[in-house]
Amino acid sequence: MAGTRALFALLSFFVICAVPVYGGSIDLVRAPHGPQAVNLWRLQHAASARRSNPEQLLVQAASDESLSQHLEEPLSDLERRFPAHWFTQPLDHFAANASATPTFEQRYWISTRNYLPRPGAPVIVLDGGETSGVGRLPFLDTGIVEILTKVTGGVGVILEHRYYGRSVPVQNFTTDSLRWLNNAQSAADSAHFMANVKFPGIDEDLTAPGTPWIYYGGSYAGARAAHMKVLYPDLVYGAIASSGVTHAALELWEYFDVIRRAADPKCSQHLETSIQIIDALLDVPVTRAPLKALFGLAKLRHDDDFASVLSSPLGYWQGKVWDPEVGSTGWDEFCAALNKPFTPWGEVSAAAYDESVGLVTVDENLAIPVPVYNYARYIKEKFVSQCTGGTVEDCFGTHDDSKFKDADLSQTWRLWLFQVCTEWGYFQTAPPKGQPRIVSRRLDLAYESKICKQAYDPGKYFVVPPTPNITVVNAIGDFDIAADRLAIIDGEVDPWRPATPHSEYARERPDTILRPFKIIPNAVHHYDEYGRRNLSEEPLEIQLIHEEMIGFVVSWLSDWKAPDFA
Repeated sequence: MAGTRALFALLSFFVICAVPVYGGSIDLVRAPHGPQAVNLWRLQHAASARRSNPEQLLVQAASDESLSQHLEEPLSDLERRFPAHWFTQPLDHFAANASATPTFEQRYWISTRNYLPRPGAPVIVLDGGETSGVGRLPFLDTGIVEILTKVTGGVGVILEHRYYGRSVPVQNFTTDSLRWLNNAQSAADSAHFMANVKFPGIDEDLTAPGTPWIYYGGSYAGARAAHMKVLYPDLVYGAIASSGVTHAALELWEYFDVIRRAADPKCSQHLETSIQIIDALLDVPVTRAPLKALFGLAKLRHDDDFASVLSSPLGYWQGKVWDPEVGSTGWDEFCAALNKPFTPWGEVSAAAYDESVGLVTVDENLAIPVPVYNYARYIKEKFVSQCTGGTVEDCFGTHDDSKFKDADLSQTWRLWLFQVCTEWGYFQTAPPKGQPRIVSRRLDLAYESKICKQAYDPGKYFVVPPTPNITVVNAIGDFDIAADRLAIIDGEVDPWRPATPHSEYARERPDTILRPFKIIPNAVHHYDEYGRRNLSEEPLEIQLIHEEMIGFVVSWLSDWKAPDFA
């Protein structure tokens, strides 16, 4: 019992020191890049499969002349209004014998509802990024593509990224098959498309550079938009990089720190204190087991896996969107759960709560503050409850390499993770020692990056490097990426802001019409991409950024002159 008394003293200290001082101001959910992300992906997909039939994947054979053999599947309303089209791309743009390289069909969608045929009518193309392009169709209907085509009389396009959605050029997702999934090949796809596409139903030649193309992207696709303007300036007349992560980094501990600083102070303090306590209790053998049991994870063998599960709700911050019809309320619900007064649940009775010290006795060796108790309930009910097809080790363990070897086309988690492991990095870790934190110190680089070795065995033609080759990304411009008619737009409280040109590590820049450089107040991730058909229904800060975007795009187009091909 001496150990119990010592723990009561320790936790009482935490409770006293954790009283917050008020005053002043401080995407899918976060896609974490470590091994736990794969577990969460599997649980989410299993839950989706129980609710509906998953999208069927088509393997494109090299001999396919058309996609007439596409499998029948229900189409959404947007897919019916904006039917898919296909463009033939070489698998390897840089092959020594280009004519011998296999080809694949890249999917795209167009909107001509605002198109006014005339010289200089623009094409507004939105890069689909690291997901199925179907998920981007709302931006063709009411979002940024519709907003810009409406005022410019242009054609709107969604271009799906190679390997994602239905633009799959390979038979499986092994290491060798993924070797053409990189920054250079995907940029060359976009350039080849812009210079050669013939839009169905449009008689005019709208290829670049004879037509002004404005290239838009958000997040990873935002970085691609900036890259396209730098790499292919003769084809890309203008570009808008929204939340564009142009700075690749091995670690991005700042992701969590943005959340810590921007969240409601009470919620942030609860999280910070809870994580300190949880880390301390994991270090003590007598408290480690009952703590994990309270969270429903008693049989999860490794403490780093336990800590990783506890970080999962932090992704809800990125899921915040100004439009309640598409945004997630998960973050507010999580904070509300932490802030609740003591309510008994499970096997803990009301008598176990000592209001005088603010501690809940879980068993004879463990007493915890109410926020930690609430944290456990939230994790157990929202995440552990999804584990219905096996043990918690099956669901949340990450130290069995065999779990990550499947490479058939259903394993779409392998795509963006491959890009992370080869070129982009962004392993979201605990901050350096001495920094305040809302995630366990056990989430270090070794834990978060081990998935690269676990998932991608050396191939015959390609080997994933020991660490991501972030130089190939940063060489294009990094924080300082800039060009005339390249707009940089970021959210003030975006957890990805530290990897954008608006990072605290980046230099200050002027905001001009030719080189817009804008921050959206209180915004999270690419808030400008979303829109309403009636802009007056948008929040004022979103109306303002859309008006500014319309202004500089119209100004850019007023300066466009058809190139002299003579």
